[in-house]
Amino acid sequence: VQLQASGGGLVQAGGSLRLSCAASGRTFRSYAMAWFRQAPGKEREFVSAISWTIGTFYADSVKGRFTISRDNAKNTVYLQMNSLKPEDTAVYYCAADRGLYSSGIDYYTEGSYVYWGQGTQVTVSS
Repeated sequence: VQLQASGGGLVQAGGSLRLSCAASGRTFRSYAMAWFRQAPGKEREFVSAISWTIGTFYADSVKGRFTISRDNAKNTVYLQMNSLKPEDTAVYYCAADRGLYSSGIDYYTEGSYVYWGQGTQVTVSS
């Protein structure tokens, strides 16, 4: 699976961006998908995930502001980010698990994901 993230950019605090992650392959619907981010000098952290059953998961820091969704017909997962804050500034990465309609994974942990995109920069100015 190859993942291509896009949609990052520079936005003022309070603004919105929508990230997209396009995946290759014909079995996209069988993958759990996630977004992680890494700010300068910090560890990469979980942002949000969506299971193949369309269950959604969010970090506390983005709950109520970010929405993850997927379009299986387009092999794409989205992250709608509203009410952006300067602390949301980071490189955002999309990730996919091993697929095959896996169950029982820890959606919040990097180690659950096998495939990673190249990242897209999000910068929020104050």
